[in-house]
Amino acid sequence: MHGLTDVHSKSLSAQIYAQLKHQLMAARLQPGDRLKIRDLARTLGTSETPVREALLQLVRNGALEMKPGYYIRVRRLTLREYMELREIRLLLEPHAAAKALPNVDDAFIAELEQLHEALIRAELEKDYPAALLANYEFHFSVYRRSEMPQLIDILERLWVQIGPLLNLLYPFGHPSYDGPHQHLNVLNALRARDAQALADAFRDDLIEGGRSFVRYLESIDEEPSS
Repeated sequence: MHGLTDVHSKSLSAQIYAQLKHQLMAARLQPGDRLKIRDLARTLGTSETPVREALLQLVRNGALEMKPGYYIRVRRLTLREYMELREIRLLLEPHAAAKALPNVDDAFIAELEQLHEALIRAELEKDYPAALLANYEFHFSVYRRSEMPQLIDILERLWVQIGPLLNLLYPFGHPSYDGPHQHLNVLNALRARDAQALADAFRDDLIEGGRSFVRYLESIDEEPSS
């Protein structure tokens, strides 16, 4: 029975980890947000042990940090850290998108269209949390179609670190494009079943759509306060 208890505890910890990871990736948590083990355990209706285990895993993943006095908060990446992760994303995310293409059908493309429409609507309404969520879901809906779990795990480890920082995207670094929104280019590439155009659209979305964000981060570049 002791072994069964351990399995249950690990399973519960994994579920809590998955929930917190999603909140971080979808920019539901902001840099500096303090996460209290007792409060989280009360909210989730569980003991403190699996919550602590989940939080410590996220500390190891670089998404959270443990501060003196044994409290945990969401990390704020430095500009240098963000740019390094961005460079890795520029290599991996277009590759994941191209690998997803054989597993895409018209119904999936229609779902992506709805996500993009939700993103644009949220931006117009200045519902920035909804815009960030729609953007996250648009990207990872495609990446997960690659059916490459090791690659997805790497991308999630990147996004779990950058997600909170994306709260600064609106309104300070609002995406802008010289031509059509790159998500529209993604949709067109999917319809044409053009892997190279699909990879290019994801890469250009990060470069073109993210240029104002990078400029804003450069303007406030400083080490996070302790």
